[in-house]
Parts: sequence; structure tokens; C-alpha cells
Amino acid sequence: MKHKTMPLGSIAIITSGGTPDRKNSEYWNGDIPWVKTAQIQNKVITGADIDEWITAKGLSESSAKMIPRGTILMAMYGQGKTRGQVAVLGIDAAINQACAAILLKDGVDRDYVFQQLLYRYNAIRALSNMGSQENLNADLIREIAFPIPLLDDQRRIAGLLKDWDTAIETTERLIAANDAYIGAVRARLYRRRPGWIRHRLGDFLQETKVLHGDGDYVIGSVGKNGIKPRNEVYSKDLTRNYERNLLVKPGWLCFGLASDCMAFGVNSTDQTYSVSPAYRTFLIKGADPCFFEDYLRVFNARLSKRFLITSARQGKSIDFEGLFNTDCYFPSLEEQQQIASAVLLMREELDRFRQLLDALKRQKRGLMQKLLTGEWRVPVDEGENV
Repeated sequence: MKHKTMPLGSIAIITSGGTPDRKNSEYWNGDIPWVKTAQIQNKVITGADIDEWITAKGLSESSAKMIPRGTILMAMYGQGKTRGQVAVLGIDAAINQACAAILLKDGVDRDYVFQQLLYRYNAIRALSNMGSQENLNADLIREIAFPIPLLDDQRRIAGLLKDWDTAIETTERLIAANDAYIGAVRARLYRRRPGWIRHRLGDFLQETKVLHGDGDYVIGSVGKNGIKPRNEVYSKDLTRNYERNLLVKPGWLCFGLASDCMAFGVNSTDQTYSVSPAYRTFLIKGADPCFFEDYLRVFNARLSKRFLITSARQGKSIDFEGLFNTDCYFPSLEEQQQIASAVLLMREELDRFRQLLDALKRQKRGLMQKLLTGEWRVPVDEGENV
């Protein structure tokens, strides 16, 4: 049996806050947490998330409001992903005018409503596009409608989905811990040790310029995380002209620019990529390609700081001459391969965690679709009173 669909405005009071006058020093740096949309990120907001506080006078002499802990908040403004996101207040706090507080009435489970709003994120954002400005407001939020089953069913649904949230959060913490561990290990692995020989970075690189021509190649792009396919293969039927692109064959290194650092990557696949002629491509000689790429990646921030050039006429560019004249210390080719293999094993383990995270998110999304639309019901335990 389908559950009755009800608008949020019928089960909750929707209100928002305000911002005390920033020019009045008596209103700021008090002891009242003040929440902005930046803190609303589909999670519980704790005291550690707060970065601004107001005074009691700032609260009483502005439209800012105190909202009790446990309340659901929704971000009403924001052109990025912020608008439409939700959070649960883990503390009593004041909120600004861009935050909507959803104060639920009796007979409704907060966690169930929270999951419904998470599930309907894209639909909620679409509501905000109906007016002249891409913002939400209290009236639009009151119109958000979803099925409202019996309270016990709400709690069972919310509890089941919370189990998935716990698994997702645990996996995310494991990924973050593993990522930090790998970073620390890599920093030690590439640190100069006795027996390592001094070179110039350019000693290992031979620039190549092989044009795309009229062949059929996978179009690639180079960013902070290396070279990746753009899911596009050149064809003469395409309107875009790729003939002057450069080829990046397996094992070759490609250099370009990211927003704030050098972008580069070794083509570690068995296919040839075609990249923009704005990139520069190199054959790696005398060094293990994976070791060489990871060495650059470990020191990328330092190298970018030294060799990224910004000019009014040309914008950002790389001082390749300076970069390639930089001293480096490399072990024997055999040790390079051993280090590269160790790093690869750690990355593969991290990738397995990431694949698990993706699977958990997909599974939860599938459950949400069934449970939050009323298509499925959560079974009642045999020992539970019906």
C-alpha cells in the first residue's frame, strides 16, 4: 500500500536566520555559534565545524535566530553544490538568512525526513530554478513533498539507511587514513639515500612531437591526477580538428598546466592518447616511467612553486629549462622498479577501498529509491510488536 504523500510545510515549521551588522564589533566574537551554508554538507554539524561566533547582543539586535540541536538545516543559496544540501545541528546555534531551519512537528522522525531530503537533492535544486534567481526560499521548501508512512516505519527505514551511512563514513575514514599513510611512505621512499646518484631531471627526458594526423586515437586530457581518456575517439566525421594534436604513446610522459600546479602524467595504458598541442610530450629514457612520474608527483608542489611562471601577456607557463636543470638523486634502475612496485601495491589497495565506497553509495541509492518512495517496506522483526 502506498504511503500518503505530504508537503514538508504540513509536518514542519520552516524558518531562517540573519546576519548581525558586521561593522558593529559588539555583535561578533562572542560565544554563540553562528552557522552559514558552508557548514551544511549533508552531515551533522558539530562545534568543530563552526568558524564564526556572535554575541548575545548581536543575536537580540538582528534577525539571527537560535535553533535547537537536532534540527535539520537546508542551504537555500549557493551556485555550486551547496544549495539544497542538508545537515543536522549537533549543537544549539544561531543561523544566517541563507539557512533554512526545518523544525519538525510531533509524529515525524527527523532521520527519516533527513534521508528523504538527501534523496531528493537534485529535485530540490530544480525547484530553485523556477524563479529569476537560483535560490530556494521558505515557500519552496514547504512545497517539497514525499511519502509519510507510520512513525514506526519511518524509524525502521531511517535506521536501515543509517547503517549504510555508517558503512560509507567508515570507508571514507579508511580511505583518508590510507591516503595519508601512502603520502608519508612515498615521501620517505623518494628521499635521497646513500648510493643514489645525482642527475638532472632533463637527463631522463627526450622531447617528442608526433602529430595525430588522420589516425583514430583516444582523446586524452592531463590534469592533477595524470592523463585520462575523455571518452572520445577521433573520427573524420567529427567537426573538431584534432590533426595537430600530439600523440602520447604507452610509457611516454605528458606535461601541461593545472590551475595551481604542473599537470603531468605517464601513459600507463597500452593505447595511444591524442592530446592538445598545448601539452609537451616526452620519452622517458634511463629511468623507470612509474618511478619517474611518482618522483615528480611527490615533489610537485615544490617544483611548481619554483618553475610555474605567471605573466600578464602569456598567463601561466612552465619554465621547462629550469625544471629540467633541477638536480635529483635516483637509485639504480632495479631499486626504482622496486619502489614503483611498492607504491603501486599501496595504490591498488586504496583503489579497492574506493571501489567499495562507490559500491556502498550505489547500494544505498538503490535502497533509498525503493524505501523512500514507498515501493518497499522494511520487514518487521519477529519479536517486534506490530
